[in-house]
Amino acid sequence: MKMRPQIPESLREEGIGILKPQFFVLENNLEAVARHMLIFSLALEDPEKMGLQERSETFLEVWGNALLRPPVAAFVRAQADLLAHLVPEPDRLEEQLPWLSLRALKFRERDALEAVFRFWAGGEKGPEAFPMSCFWDSRLRHYLGSRYDARRGVSDWDLRMKLHDRGAQVIHTQEFRRWRDTGVAFELRDSSAYHVPNRTLASGRLLSYRGERVAARGYWGDIATGPFVAFGIEADDESLLRTSNGQPVKTAGEITQHNVTEMLHEVAAWGRARATLGNPEEQQHAKGSLEPATPAPTPESFTIHFLPLDSAQTLHHKSCYNGRFQLLYVACGMVHLLSPELGACVAPGGNLIVELARYLVDVRREQLQGFDTRVGELAQAAGFSPPAGARPSQTFARFCKSPELALGSTDPAVEPRTLPLEVLAQPLEARSPAPEDLTEPLQGGTPHSEPCQLPSAPPGSLSKVLALPQGALPPPNSESDSKTGV
Repeated sequence: MKMRPQIPESLREEGIGILKPQFFVLENNLEAVARHMLIFSLALEDPEKMGLQERSETFLEVWGNALLRPPVAAFVRAQADLLAHLVPEPDRLEEQLPWLSLRALKFRERDALEAVFRFWAGGEKGPEAFPMSCFWDSRLRHYLGSRYDARRGVSDWDLRMKLHDRGAQVIHTQEFRRWRDTGVAFELRDSSAYHVPNRTLASGRLLSYRGERVAARGYWGDIATGPFVAFGIEADDESLLRTSNGQPVKTAGEITQHNVTEMLHEVAAWGRARATLGNPEEQQHAKGSLEPATPAPTPESFTIHFLPLDSAQTLHHKSCYNGRFQLLYVACGMVHLLSPELGACVAPGGNLIVELARYLVDVRREQLQGFDTRVGELAQAAGFSPPAGARPSQTFARFCKSPELALGSTDPAVEPRTLPLEVLAQPLEARSPAPEDLTEPLQGGTPHSEPCQLPSAPPGSLSKVLALPQGALPPPNSESDSKTGV
Protein backbone atom coordinates (compact mmCIF):
# COMPACT_ATOMS: atom_id res chain seq x y z
CA MET A 1 0.00 0.00 0.00
CA LYS A 2 1.26 3.46 -0.83
CA MET A 3 0.74 6.08 1.84
CA ARG A 4 1.43 9.79 1.98
CA PRO A 5 2.89 11.54 5.02
CA GLN A 6 0.37 14.40 4.85
CA ILE A 7 -2.64 12.36 5.97
CA PRO A 8 -3.75 14.73 8.78
CA GLU A 9 -3.50 17.76 6.44
CA SER A 10 -5.51 15.99 3.76
CA LEU A 11 -8.18 15.21 6.34
CA ARG A 12 -8.32 18.87 7.32
CA GLU A 13 -8.57 19.90 3.66
CA GLU A 14 -11.60 17.65 3.25
CA GLY A 15 -13.17 19.00 6.42
CA ILE A 16 -13.10 15.57 8.02
CA GLY A 17 -11.42 16.93 11.13
CA ILE A 18 -14.62 18.76 12.04
CA LEU A 19 -16.51 15.50 12.50
CA LYS A 20 -15.44 12.16 13.93
CA PRO A 21 -14.33 10.04 10.96
CA GLN A 22 -14.77 6.29 11.15
CA PHE A 23 -12.27 4.00 9.42
CA PHE A 24 -13.16 0.36 8.74
CA VAL A 25 -10.38 -2.12 7.97
CA LEU A 26 -10.94 -5.52 6.37
CA GLU A 27 -7.96 -7.88 6.21
CA ASN A 28 -7.61 -11.50 5.14
CA ASN A 29 -5.69 -12.77 8.19
CA LEU A 30 -5.45 -11.84 11.85
CA GLU A 31 -1.68 -11.42 11.83
CA ALA A 32 -2.21 -8.40 9.57
CA VAL A 33 -4.84 -7.06 11.98
CA ALA A 34 -2.39 -7.47 14.86
CA ARG A 35 0.35 -5.62 12.93
CA HIS A 36 -2.06 -2.77 12.20
CA MET A 37 -2.89 -2.50 15.89
CA LEU A 38 0.78 -2.51 16.87
CA ILE A 39 1.80 0.09 14.29
CA PHE A 40 -1.15 2.37 15.08
CA SER A 41 -0.39 2.19 18.79
CA LEU A 42 3.22 3.10 18.00
CA ALA A 43 2.23 6.04 15.79
CA LEU A 44 -0.16 7.33 18.48
CA GLU A 45 2.29 6.84 21.34
CA ASP A 46 2.56 9.74 23.77
CA PRO A 47 5.44 11.97 22.52
CA GLU A 48 6.56 12.39 26.13
CA LYS A 49 7.11 8.64 26.41
CA MET A 50 8.83 8.13 23.06
CA GLY A 51 10.54 10.82 21.04
CA LEU A 52 9.89 11.44 17.37
CA GLN A 53 13.17 9.97 16.12
CA GLU A 54 12.81 6.86 18.26
CA ARG A 55 9.25 6.34 17.07
CA SER A 56 10.15 6.74 13.41
CA GLU A 57 13.09 4.32 13.69
CA THR A 58 11.00 1.79 15.60
CA PHE A 59 8.24 2.12 12.99
CA LEU A 60 10.65 1.43 10.12
CA GLU A 61 12.22 -1.60 11.77
CA VAL A 62 8.96 -3.23 12.85
CA TRP A 63 7.31 -2.49 9.51
CA GLY A 64 10.09 -3.36 7.06
CA ASN A 65 12.86 -5.43 8.71
CA ALA A 66 12.99 -9.18 9.18
CA LEU A 67 15.51 -8.70 12.02
CA LEU A 68 15.27 -6.17 14.85
CA ARG A 69 17.60 -4.49 17.30
CA PRO A 70 17.15 -5.69 20.92
CA PRO A 71 15.56 -2.40 22.13
CA VAL A 72 12.98 -2.54 19.34
CA ALA A 73 12.29 -6.21 20.03
CA ALA A 74 11.75 -5.34 23.71
CA PHE A 75 9.22 -2.67 22.70
CA VAL A 76 7.35 -5.19 20.53
CA ARG A 77 7.22 -7.71 23.39
CA ALA A 78 5.96 -5.11 25.87
CA GLN A 79 3.33 -3.71 23.51
CA ALA A 80 2.21 -7.19 22.45
CA ASP A 81 1.82 -8.21 26.09
CA LEU A 82 -0.32 -5.12 26.73
CA LEU A 83 -2.51 -5.77 23.70
CA ALA A 84 -2.86 -9.45 24.61
CA HIS A 85 -4.39 -8.40 27.94
CA LEU A 86 -6.63 -5.73 26.38
CA VAL A 87 -8.12 -7.74 23.49
CA PRO A 88 -10.30 -10.01 25.72
CA GLU A 89 -11.61 -6.98 27.66
CA PRO A 90 -13.43 -4.56 25.31
CA ASP A 91 -14.16 -2.01 28.03
CA ARG A 92 -10.51 -1.73 29.12
CA LEU A 93 -9.47 -1.65 25.47
CA GLU A 94 -11.73 1.31 24.69
CA GLU A 95 -10.61 3.07 27.85
CA GLN A 96 -6.89 2.79 27.11
CA LEU A 97 -7.08 2.86 23.29
CA PRO A 98 -10.16 4.99 22.50
CA TRP A 99 -9.30 5.08 18.80
CA LEU A 100 -9.61 1.29 18.42
CA SER A 101 -12.72 -0.87 18.16
CA LEU A 102 -12.76 -4.68 17.90
CA ARG A 103 -16.46 -5.10 18.63
CA ALA A 104 -17.22 -6.23 15.08
CA LEU A 105 -14.84 -9.19 15.35
CA LYS A 106 -16.17 -12.61 16.23
CA PHE A 107 -15.27 -14.13 19.58
CA ARG A 108 -13.09 -16.80 18.01
CA GLU A 109 -11.26 -14.12 16.03
CA ARG A 110 -10.55 -12.19 19.22
CA ASP A 111 -9.24 -15.37 20.84
CA ALA A 112 -6.99 -16.02 17.86
CA LEU A 113 -5.86 -12.38 17.89
CA GLU A 114 -4.91 -12.72 21.55
CA ALA A 115 -2.88 -15.84 20.69
CA VAL A 116 -0.99 -13.88 18.02
CA PHE A 117 -0.03 -11.20 20.54
CA ARG A 118 1.02 -13.80 23.10
CA PHE A 119 3.33 -15.39 20.52
CA TRP A 120 4.88 -11.99 19.84
CA ALA A 121 5.31 -11.38 23.58
CA GLY A 122 6.95 -14.77 24.21
CA GLY A 123 10.50 -13.56 23.70
CA GLU A 124 11.93 -15.73 26.46
CA LYS A 125 12.21 -18.72 24.11
CA GLY A 126 14.88 -16.93 22.10
CA PRO A 127 15.47 -16.71 18.33
CA GLU A 128 15.20 -20.47 17.91
CA ALA A 129 11.43 -20.23 18.46
CA PHE A 130 11.15 -18.33 15.18
CA PRO A 131 14.41 -18.62 13.15
CA MET A 132 13.68 -15.77 10.77
CA SER A 133 17.06 -15.83 9.01
CA CYS A 134 16.61 -19.51 8.16
CA PHE A 135 13.04 -18.94 6.97
CA TRP A 136 14.16 -16.05 4.78
CA ASP A 137 16.99 -18.00 3.17
CA SER A 138 14.71 -21.00 2.63
CA ARG A 139 12.10 -18.90 0.82
CA LEU A 140 14.80 -17.19 -1.23
CA ARG A 141 16.26 -20.55 -2.32
CA HIS A 142 12.84 -21.81 -3.35
CA TYR A 143 11.97 -18.55 -5.11
CA LEU A 144 15.21 -18.39 -7.13
CA GLY A 145 15.74 -22.11 -7.67
CA SER A 146 18.77 -22.69 -9.88
CA ARG A 147 19.43 -18.93 -9.91
CA TYR A 148 20.21 -18.86 -6.18
CA ASP A 149 24.00 -18.82 -6.68
CA ALA A 150 23.54 -15.82 -8.98
CA ARG A 151 21.15 -14.04 -6.61
CA ARG A 152 23.17 -10.80 -6.69
CA GLY A 153 22.74 -10.60 -10.45
CA VAL A 154 19.05 -11.47 -10.19
CA SER A 155 18.43 -8.72 -7.64
CA ASP A 156 20.28 -6.20 -9.84
CA TRP A 157 18.18 -7.24 -12.85
CA ASP A 158 14.90 -6.99 -10.92
CA LEU A 159 15.89 -3.58 -9.60
CA ARG A 160 17.24 -1.97 -12.75
CA MET A 161 15.07 -3.58 -15.42
CA LYS A 162 11.81 -3.61 -13.47
CA LEU A 163 11.59 -1.27 -10.47
CA HIS A 164 13.75 1.46 -12.02
CA ASP A 165 11.90 1.25 -15.32
CA ARG A 166 8.59 1.62 -13.48
CA GLY A 167 9.56 4.82 -11.68
CA ALA A 168 11.45 3.71 -8.55
CA GLN A 169 14.88 4.97 -9.65
CA VAL A 170 15.81 6.19 -6.15
CA ILE A 171 16.18 2.65 -4.81
CA HIS A 172 19.92 2.00 -4.59
CA THR A 173 21.51 -1.28 -5.56
CA GLN A 174 23.19 -1.85 -2.19
CA GLU A 175 20.07 -1.38 -0.09
CA PHE A 176 18.01 -3.57 -2.41
CA ARG A 177 20.68 -6.31 -2.36
CA ARG A 178 20.85 -6.17 1.44
CA TRP A 179 17.11 -6.57 1.74
CA ARG A 180 17.02 -9.45 -0.75
CA ASP A 181 19.84 -11.24 1.11
CA THR A 182 18.83 -10.65 4.74
CA GLY A 183 15.36 -9.12 4.88
CA VAL A 184 16.74 -5.95 6.52
CA ALA A 185 15.49 -3.01 4.46
CA PHE A 186 16.31 -0.14 6.83
CA GLU A 187 19.73 -0.36 8.43
CA LEU A 188 19.70 2.60 10.81
CA ARG A 189 22.51 1.27 13.01
CA ASP A 190 25.51 -1.02 12.61
CA SER A 191 24.59 -4.20 10.77
CA SER A 192 25.59 -6.36 13.76
CA ALA A 193 22.81 -4.77 15.83
CA TYR A 194 20.09 -6.57 13.84
CA HIS A 195 19.79 -10.13 15.06
CA VAL A 196 16.44 -10.55 16.86
CA PRO A 197 13.71 -12.13 14.66
CA ASN A 198 10.77 -9.88 13.89
CA ARG A 199 7.91 -12.07 15.08
CA THR A 200 5.30 -9.67 13.74
CA LEU A 201 6.10 -11.05 10.27
CA ALA A 202 5.10 -14.58 11.28
CA SER A 203 1.82 -16.13 10.22
CA GLY A 204 -0.05 -19.39 10.40
CA ARG A 205 -1.07 -21.49 7.44
CA LEU A 206 -2.56 -24.86 6.50
CA LEU A 207 -0.37 -27.08 4.36
CA SER A 208 -0.75 -30.57 2.93
CA TYR A 209 1.46 -33.18 4.59
CA ARG A 210 1.10 -36.90 3.79
CA GLY A 211 -2.47 -36.40 2.67
CA GLU A 212 -3.50 -34.39 5.72
CA ARG A 213 -3.88 -30.69 6.37
CA VAL A 214 -1.40 -29.48 8.98
CA ALA A 215 -1.13 -26.08 10.67
CA ALA A 216 2.29 -24.48 10.67
CA ARG A 217 3.94 -21.13 11.35
CA GLY A 218 6.64 -19.39 9.33
CA TYR A 219 7.29 -16.49 6.93
CA TRP A 220 5.32 -16.28 3.68
CA GLY A 221 5.72 -12.58 2.98
CA ASP A 222 7.36 -10.51 0.28
CA ILE A 223 10.85 -11.48 -0.86
CA ALA A 224 10.72 -9.90 -4.32
CA THR A 225 9.66 -6.24 -4.30
CA GLY A 226 10.63 -4.83 -0.92
CA PRO A 227 9.06 -2.17 1.31
CA PHE A 228 10.83 0.80 -0.31
CA VAL A 229 8.03 1.70 -2.75
CA ALA A 230 5.54 2.58 -0.01
CA PHE A 231 7.28 5.64 1.45
CA GLY A 232 10.64 5.79 -0.32
CA ILE A 233 10.16 6.84 -3.94
CA GLU A 234 8.27 10.13 -3.62
CA ALA A 235 8.69 13.19 -1.41
CA ASP A 236 7.26 16.68 -1.20
CA ASP A 237 10.78 17.98 -0.58
CA GLU A 238 12.20 17.95 -4.11
CA SER A 239 15.79 18.15 -2.78
CA LEU A 240 15.45 14.55 -1.59
CA LEU A 241 14.91 13.43 -5.19
CA ARG A 242 17.87 15.36 -6.59
CA THR A 243 20.39 13.48 -8.74
CA SER A 244 24.11 13.98 -9.26
CA ASN A 245 25.80 12.56 -12.36
CA GLY A 246 22.61 10.68 -13.09
CA GLN A 247 22.52 8.99 -9.66
CA PRO A 248 20.09 9.81 -6.80
CA VAL A 249 21.71 11.72 -3.96
CA LYS A 250 19.45 10.13 -1.33
CA THR A 251 18.61 6.45 -0.95
CA ALA A 252 15.09 5.11 -0.75
CA GLY A 253 15.75 4.29 2.90
CA GLU A 254 16.64 7.91 3.69
CA ILE A 255 13.57 9.19 1.85
CA THR A 256 11.43 6.65 3.70
CA GLN A 257 12.78 7.80 7.04
CA HIS A 258 12.10 11.44 6.16
CA ASN A 259 8.53 10.75 5.03
CA VAL A 260 7.72 8.56 8.04
CA THR A 261 9.18 11.14 10.42
CA GLU A 262 7.06 13.86 8.81
CA MET A 263 3.97 11.68 9.05
CA LEU A 264 4.55 10.91 12.74
CA HIS A 265 5.29 14.59 13.37
CA GLU A 266 1.84 15.45 12.00
CA VAL A 267 0.30 12.77 14.18
CA ALA A 268 2.05 14.21 17.25
CA ALA A 269 0.70 17.67 16.34
CA TRP A 270 -2.86 16.41 16.74
CA GLY A 271 -2.57 16.46 20.53
CA ARG A 272 -1.06 19.94 20.56
CA ALA A 273 -3.89 21.19 18.34
CA ARG A 274 -6.42 19.65 20.73
CA ALA A 275 -4.93 21.59 23.64
CA THR A 276 -5.68 24.88 21.84
CA LEU A 277 -9.22 24.07 20.71
CA GLY A 278 -10.81 25.93 23.63
CA ASN A 279 -8.68 29.09 23.22
CA PRO A 280 -9.32 31.10 20.01
CA GLU A 281 -6.26 33.29 20.59
CA GLU A 282 -3.98 30.26 20.77
CA GLN A 283 -5.67 28.86 17.65
CA GLN A 284 -4.93 32.06 15.76
CA HIS A 285 -1.34 32.09 16.97
CA ALA A 286 -0.88 28.45 15.96
CA LYS A 287 -2.08 29.21 12.46
CA GLY A 288 -0.17 32.47 12.14
CA SER A 289 -3.29 34.19 10.81
CA LEU A 290 -6.37 36.02 12.06
CA GLU A 291 -8.66 33.14 11.15
CA PRO A 292 -9.44 30.48 13.75
CA ALA A 293 -7.71 27.16 13.27
CA THR A 294 -9.59 24.16 11.94
CA PRO A 295 -9.73 21.50 14.67
CA ALA A 296 -7.23 18.77 13.91
CA PRO A 297 -8.04 15.08 14.48
CA THR A 298 -6.84 13.57 17.75
CA PRO A 299 -6.70 9.94 18.87
CA GLU A 300 -10.04 10.58 20.60
CA SER A 301 -11.68 12.13 17.53
CA PHE A 302 -11.58 9.15 15.17
CA THR A 303 -12.14 5.42 15.43
CA ILE A 304 -10.59 2.50 13.56
CA HIS A 305 -12.91 -0.51 13.34
CA PHE A 306 -11.63 -3.95 12.32
CA LEU A 307 -14.18 -6.04 10.46
CA PRO A 308 -14.54 -9.84 10.50
CA LEU A 309 -12.20 -11.56 8.07
CA ASP A 310 -14.88 -13.16 5.93
CA SER A 311 -17.30 -10.25 5.77
CA ALA A 312 -16.57 -8.67 2.37
CA GLN A 313 -19.58 -10.32 0.71
CA THR A 314 -21.99 -9.90 3.63
CA LEU A 315 -21.49 -6.32 4.87
CA HIS A 316 -24.26 -5.00 2.63
CA HIS A 317 -26.80 -7.09 4.55
CA LYS A 318 -26.42 -4.74 7.53
CA SER A 319 -28.01 -1.30 7.42
CA CYS A 320 -25.09 0.22 9.32
CA TYR A 321 -22.81 -0.55 6.33
CA ASN A 322 -25.12 -0.54 3.32
CA GLY A 323 -24.55 2.67 1.35
CA ARG A 324 -22.65 4.34 4.20
CA PHE A 325 -19.00 4.52 3.08
CA GLN A 326 -17.66 7.59 1.31
CA LEU A 327 -14.32 6.09 0.27
CA LEU A 328 -13.29 2.51 -0.45
CA TYR A 329 -9.59 1.65 -0.83
CA VAL A 330 -8.63 -1.78 -2.18
CA ALA A 331 -5.04 -3.07 -2.18
CA CYS A 332 -3.84 -4.94 -5.26
CA GLY A 333 -3.80 -8.24 -3.39
CA MET A 334 -7.44 -7.85 -2.37
CA VAL A 335 -8.90 -6.98 -5.77
CA HIS A 336 -10.69 -10.32 -5.90
CA LEU A 337 -12.99 -9.04 -3.11
CA LEU A 338 -14.25 -6.14 -5.24
CA SER A 339 -17.79 -7.17 -6.06
CA PRO A 340 -21.32 -5.73 -6.36
CA GLU A 341 -21.90 -6.76 -2.74
CA LEU A 342 -18.95 -4.71 -1.55
CA GLY A 343 -19.85 -1.86 -3.90
CA ALA A 344 -23.29 -1.73 -2.29
CA CYS A 345 -21.62 -0.50 0.89
CA VAL A 346 -20.46 2.71 -0.84
CA ALA A 347 -22.80 5.69 -0.88
CA PRO A 348 -23.86 7.21 -4.22
CA GLY A 349 -21.16 9.67 -5.22
CA GLY A 350 -18.58 7.82 -3.11
CA ASN A 351 -15.09 7.08 -4.38
CA LEU A 352 -13.13 3.90 -5.04
CA ILE A 353 -9.32 3.73 -5.17
CA VAL A 354 -7.64 0.49 -6.27
CA GLU A 355 -3.91 -0.10 -5.96
CA LEU A 356 -2.45 -1.44 -9.20
CA ALA A 357 0.33 -4.01 -9.60
CA ARG A 358 2.91 -1.59 -11.02
CA TYR A 359 5.68 -2.42 -8.54
CA LEU A 360 5.23 -6.18 -8.35
CA VAL A 361 8.46 -7.33 -9.99
CA ASP A 362 7.14 -10.79 -10.90
CA VAL A 363 4.33 -9.29 -12.99
CA ARG A 364 5.44 -8.75 -16.57
CA ARG A 365 4.54 -5.61 -18.49
CA GLU A 366 1.97 -7.37 -20.64
CA GLN A 367 0.34 -8.73 -17.46
CA LEU A 368 0.14 -5.25 -15.94
CA GLN A 369 -2.21 -4.12 -18.68
CA GLY A 370 -4.35 -7.20 -18.18
CA PHE A 371 -4.50 -6.52 -14.46
CA ASP A 372 -5.55 -2.90 -15.05
CA THR A 373 -8.26 -4.05 -17.45
CA ARG A 374 -9.55 -6.59 -14.95
CA VAL A 375 -9.68 -3.92 -12.22
CA GLY A 376 -11.82 -1.75 -14.52
CA GLU A 377 -14.18 -4.65 -15.20
CA LEU A 378 -14.59 -5.46 -11.50
CA ALA A 379 -15.14 -1.80 -10.65
CA GLN A 380 -17.79 -1.44 -13.34
CA ALA A 381 -19.56 -4.59 -12.17
CA ALA A 382 -19.55 -3.16 -8.64
CA GLY A 383 -21.29 0.02 -9.83
CA PHE A 384 -18.33 2.37 -10.30
CA SER A 385 -17.09 4.33 -13.30
CA PRO A 386 -13.96 6.45 -13.96
CA PRO A 387 -14.49 10.10 -12.94
CA ALA A 388 -14.66 12.63 -15.75
CA GLY A 389 -11.37 14.37 -16.42
CA ALA A 390 -9.34 12.09 -14.15
CA ARG A 391 -5.63 12.00 -14.86
CA PRO A 392 -4.35 8.53 -15.82
CA SER A 393 -2.15 6.80 -13.24
CA GLN A 394 -0.07 3.64 -13.38
CA THR A 395 -0.13 3.26 -9.58
CA PHE A 396 -3.78 3.74 -8.62
CA ALA A 397 -7.10 3.40 -10.42
CA ARG A 398 -9.77 5.84 -9.29
CA PHE A 399 -13.51 5.42 -9.73
CA CYS A 400 -16.70 7.11 -8.59
CA LYS A 401 -20.10 5.66 -7.81
CA SER A 402 -22.89 7.27 -9.78
CA PRO A 403 -25.06 9.54 -7.60
CA GLU A 404 -28.09 8.29 -9.50
CA LEU A 405 -27.61 4.75 -8.21
CA ALA A 406 -29.83 3.74 -5.36
CA LEU A 407 -28.29 2.46 -2.21
CA GLY A 408 -27.02 -1.06 -2.72
CA SER A 409 -30.06 -3.24 -2.60
CA THR A 410 -29.82 -6.66 -1.09
CA ASP A 411 -31.22 -9.73 -2.76
CA PRO A 412 -33.38 -11.64 -0.28
CA ALA A 413 -32.34 -14.82 -2.04
CA VAL A 414 -28.73 -14.15 -1.18
CA GLU A 415 -27.95 -15.69 2.16
CA PRO A 416 -25.04 -14.35 4.23
CA ARG A 417 -22.30 -16.91 4.33
CA THR A 418 -19.78 -17.28 7.12
CA LEU A 419 -16.66 -19.01 5.96
CA PRO A 420 -14.53 -20.90 8.47
CA LEU A 421 -11.18 -19.42 9.41
CA GLU A 422 -9.53 -22.35 7.65
CA VAL A 423 -10.44 -21.03 4.22
CA LEU A 424 -9.51 -17.37 4.55
CA ALA A 425 -7.14 -15.78 2.06
CA GLN A 426 -3.44 -15.11 2.71
CA PRO A 427 -0.57 -12.92 1.47
CA LEU A 428 0.17 -12.64 -2.20
CA GLU A 429 3.75 -13.97 -2.34
CA ALA A 430 3.23 -17.02 -0.13
CA ARG A 431 4.36 -19.71 -2.50
CA SER A 432 7.48 -21.39 -1.16
CA PRO A 433 7.41 -24.22 1.40
CA ALA A 434 9.87 -24.51 4.26
CA PRO A 435 12.65 -27.11 4.06
CA GLU A 436 12.80 -30.19 6.19
CA ASP A 437 15.06 -28.71 8.85
CA LEU A 438 12.92 -25.60 9.41
CA THR A 439 9.71 -27.10 10.69
CA GLU A 440 7.61 -26.05 13.62
CA PRO A 441 3.98 -26.93 14.42
CA LEU A 442 1.70 -23.97 14.99
CA GLN A 443 0.77 -23.43 18.63
CA GLY A 444 -1.64 -21.14 20.41
CA GLY A 445 -4.62 -21.48 18.10
CA THR A 446 -3.67 -18.78 15.63
CA PRO A 447 -5.84 -18.67 12.52
CA HIS A 448 -5.06 -20.75 9.48
CA SER A 449 -5.65 -19.62 5.95
CA GLU A 450 -5.54 -20.83 2.41
CA PRO A 451 -4.47 -18.90 -0.65
CA CYS A 452 -6.87 -16.70 -2.53
CA GLN A 453 -7.29 -16.81 -6.29
CA LEU A 454 -5.66 -13.76 -7.86
CA PRO A 455 -4.18 -12.83 -11.21
CA SER A 456 -0.58 -13.92 -11.51
CA ALA A 457 0.88 -11.21 -9.31
CA PRO A 458 3.72 -11.56 -6.82
CA PRO A 459 4.17 -10.13 -3.32
CA GLY A 460 2.42 -7.04 -2.16
CA SER A 461 4.29 -6.22 1.05
CA LEU A 462 6.22 -7.75 3.90
CA SER A 463 3.88 -9.93 5.91
CA LYS A 464 3.71 -13.55 6.84
CA VAL A 465 5.49 -16.97 7.08
CA LEU A 466 5.32 -20.62 8.17
CA ALA A 467 7.20 -23.81 8.78
CA LEU A 468 6.07 -27.35 8.12
CA PRO A 469 6.03 -30.18 10.62
CA GLN A 470 9.16 -32.28 10.77
CA GLY A 471 10.14 -33.57 7.34
CA ALA A 472 7.32 -31.89 5.46
CA LEU A 473 8.03 -30.64 1.95
CA PRO A 474 4.97 -30.30 -0.27
CA PRO A 475 5.33 -31.02 -3.98
CA PRO A 476 5.65 -28.01 -6.31
CA ASN A 477 1.95 -28.02 -7.18
CA SER A 478 0.71 -28.27 -3.61
CA GLU A 479 -1.41 -25.60 -1.91
CA SER A 480 1.65 -23.89 -0.50
CA ASP A 481 2.71 -22.85 -4.01
CA SER A 482 -0.19 -20.52 -4.62
CA LYS A 483 -0.09 -16.75 -4.39
CA THR A 484 -1.88 -14.50 -1.99
CA GLY A 485 -2.31 -10.83 -1.36
CA VAL A 486 -2.08 -8.10 1.20
